Amino acid sequence: MSNIEERLRTLGLVLPPQLQPPGGMVFPFQFVRVVGRRALISGHGPQNADGSLAEPRGKVGRELSLEQGYAAARLTALSILGSLQRTLGSLDRIAAWTRVFGMVNSAPGFNRQPSVINGFSDLIIELFGPEIGAHSRSAVGMAELPVDIPVEIEGEVELVS
Repeated sequence: MSNIEERLRTLGLVLPPQLQPPGGMVFPFQFVRVVGRRALISGHGPQNADGSLAEPRGKVGRELSLEQGYAAARLTALSILGSLQRTLGSLDRIAAWTRVFGMVNSAPGFNRQPSVINGFSDLIIELFGPEIGAHSRSAVGMAELPVDIPVEIEGEVELVS
């Protein structure tokens, strides 16, 4: 078992299986694409441990509170880690988290997107430590996200050689 998998187990966290496209959607892309020593991560949303899309859905600042948005970003981190593990074989292959782009399905007037995406960043730094887990990041509000998910996150990691 890898070091990161052991930390996940210790925290009682489970990586979900690959998301099955919701009703009629087609995903003609890779969730993680490895190019040289980089793994490019497509946008992911929050998933439950069984792989289904997590609830609640809607706009942060209207249907969801800031705390629910934070929890959705944390679940999105687990979704991304699941995809990385399936592609890389081991999360210990990650040498550095380099870039994260967080999108929040935001109600008009909601401007706390960085606090929502902290749910992702806090978990990544907790699991990987400040040296590997530190990343550059953007957190922006969106008028809509696919199937009304509250958070979508994409990113990039550098791999050990």
